[in-house]
Amino acid sequence: MAHEEDDGRTGGDGVVRRRPLRERHVEETVEIAVPVRTAYNQWTQFKTFPRFSAVVQGVEQVRPTVTAWTIGYGPLRHRFSVEILEQDPDAYLAWRGLEQHPTHEGEVEFRPTESGGTAITVRMFLRPPGPAKALIRSSRVTELTARLVRGELVRFQHFIEGLGQEGGAWRGTIRNGRVQHDTPEPPRSRVAQWPVG
Repeated sequence: MAHEEDDGRTGGDGVVRRRPLRERHVEETVEIAVPVRTAYNQWTQFKTFPRFSAVVQGVEQVRPTVTAWTIGYGPLRHRFSVEILEQDPDAYLAWRGLEQHPTHEGEVEFRPTESGGTAITVRMFLRPPGPAKALIRSSRVTELTARLVRGELVRFQHFIEGLGQEGGAWRGTIRNGRVQHDTPEPPRSRVAQWPVG
């Protein structure tokens, strides 16, 4: 599938991206036969990833913008935390790993297709610490990662198309790692709150 190049700041939907990936090692796209809202709503249900994923063993919500992921095959497991940096309902989600040296950054875009479905594009930039950086320059590692991402996207495609509808939704917006509220919080009173009674 051909991709139109842009400046990385806007997508075909006109939404301004605040943290576009400047560099990427992996970019994979899959078209799904459900509307954008359905695909996006299901994607944001991170705890359901183990139901279709070959590598995600568990996802735990730590804070509103932080999740802990356990991935692996068989007895080999790795647990790490991820922070969602940007999130626009039905359009875009960007994240970064929170290990001592961020191990990766990623973004996923949701775009409507002419047929009424959704094109989902995942881009990832890998940042391993120390000597492992040399491995990322290897085309084999990049190809393996791309195949893994593609496989996960196809599994998500089969999962949501099989359901036909989302199993939940989180419709909030996140900017710079903070949840944006529709209505501003009222100012806090500086007067001490005395117990009543």
